[in-house]
Amino acid sequence: MFIVNSKGLKKYYGTFLAVKGIDFEIKEGECFGFLGPNGAGKTTVMRMIQCFMEPSEGVLEVFGMDTKKYPSKIKEKIGVMPQENNLDPDLSVEENLIVYANYFDIKKKVAKEKGEELLRFVDMLEYKKYKIDKLSGGMKRKLVLARALINGPDLIILDEPTTGLDPQSRHNVWDMLKILKSKGKTSILTTHYMEEADNLCDRVAIMDSGLIIESGKPEELKNKYGGNLEDVYLKLTGKKLEN
Repeated sequence: MFIVNSKGLKKYYGTFLAVKGIDFEIKEGECFGFLGPNGAGKTTVMRMIQCFMEPSEGVLEVFGMDTKKYPSKIKEKIGVMPQENNLDPDLSVEENLIVYANYFDIKKKVAKEKGEELLRFVDMLEYKKYKIDKLSGGMKRKLVLARALINGPDLIILDEPTTGLDPQSRHNVWDMLKILKSKGKTSILTTHYMEEADNLCDRVAIMDSGLIIESGKPEELKNKYGGNLEDVYLKLTGKKLEN
């Protein structure tokens, strides 16, 4: 079963064509990665999948539903980990989860239980009463991940999940994402860290200037073009990715 299906997907910002007609399918239970630098179109694709914005042209279906016709139903089944740590600084760690759960009509008592379970999962239960400004960058990213899971989503969107983190914090987040994958969760990852894609993704789509220029399993791409994924990207685009 395909969780996401796209044909000829385009997105204009005014007269600027940010996504230039791309096709891709994402299978249930896999981690699918969009790789490329800032400005490649990755985040725009994510925003269309999560029904934050409508496609300009083409077909985009999530859970078999047209994103233009059924945005509310699709949003109910998606968890989003955005690039920004857009947590409420006036609330505690625990309160951030409980208030967010309200958007999904989750009762406060249930939200509190779910919140504790998720804080345990991301190894932050002891910090549940802390205010956001007391957290490190790595802890904030883990809390944003916990928040993305509060509604028990069938699809998790991870937009540059470890940008700005030190190597240890990055690996901590990777470990959590691997656990979610082992539980059968479907996820979509955008990243410019090739090592991250290699570690987490079943299949990847390499994007540049609004186009998918190659896609496949990381091992297949490395065998086809030689070297690691960063070498593959350089060979395909003539560009180096900046970490």
